[in-house]
Amino acid sequence: MRGMFAFVAACAFAFSAPAAAQQPKPLFAASDPIRITIQAPLSGVIRSRSSNPVQGTLTDPSGQPLAVALSARGITRRSADTCQFPPLRVQFTTPPPATSIFAGQKKLKLVTHCRSTPSFQQYVLLEYSAYKMYNLLTPHSFRVRLANIDYRDDSGRPIVSRVGYFLEDLGDVAARNGTRETHAPETIPLSDLNPADAARYTLFQHMIANHDWSIRAGPAGSDCCHNAELIGPLGPGTAIAIPYDFDFSGYVNAPYAMPPEQLHISSVRQRVYRGYCTQNADVLAAARQMRDARPQMIAAVTATPGLEPGTQSRATRFLDSFFAEIASDEAVNANLLRRCVR
Repeated sequence: MRGMFAFVAACAFAFSAPAAAQQPKPLFAASDPIRITIQAPLSGVIRSRSSNPVQGTLTDPSGQPLAVALSARGITRRSADTCQFPPLRVQFTTPPPATSIFAGQKKLKLVTHCRSTPSFQQYVLLEYSAYKMYNLLTPHSFRVRLANIDYRDDSGRPIVSRVGYFLEDLGDVAARNGTRETHAPETIPLSDLNPADAARYTLFQHMIANHDWSIRAGPAGSDCCHNAELIGPLGPGTAIAIPYDFDFSGYVNAPYAMPPEQLHISSVRQRVYRGYCTQNADVLAAARQMRDARPQMIAAVTATPGLEPGTQSRATRFLDSFFAEIASDEAVNANLLRRCVR
């Protein structure tokens, strides 16, 4: 009987013990831009905006053709009224070889250029730089890889060449951090979230003036959360929210971005602090971390390939106004914490 108890205890430990953290897969192990070609019947995807995949080929930087299935994805940017070219889901229909930079990938989100005008390239690069800034603050974040993409139709005729970026798969984010991805019901209690990560999350969203998110609830009828994914088990203080989709932020300032009506603000460039009062101590710690990381965060913006000097200047000025808000613990208390959400 004692042996049976030991066996059960060992099994329980095996299932509860965290997994060992893994290294990022090749695509997200470096940050230099890659050049790829995507060839498929894209006119049908652009016209229909369908989630039904079409078959195509992605040629990687070494010239290896990889079989893929492509489909439209997203919500706002998927609409033809917003974007001429929708974001894409790229699914590898056969495993990429070990010699490919896409080795180990199964499916990826590809953020595309939305519209062909040069200004929209700048919006893509600004959103990309937001991910890079968050990467500096925590490994609990989506890695991204910039790509110069030549799009061709199924006959090989060039359509357009534009910049985009790939978003790391959630399962790989979890594996890097020695945990697993979590799918939660529509609403979760605030107490389930790791307070330090939640505080950093909300302060970062305030920095970029992004109001299009929720770390506690998803849209009606869907899983938690809105523009956030979860890793780690649900339970008191254990789940970690990871942000994505920053195109509605004031930092990016895309022309289609609108502030939520319930905030009663006239521009996405206006910051409204939405942190929770129970995390005030953790917000102070997050603000100290961000003050210390300020030079590296600004460098992540200015080092973004293709970001024009004028765009860089506007972006850094916008960030400077945030850092003025959090210049000291006293400033954080006066400017943010007294407005916390109870």
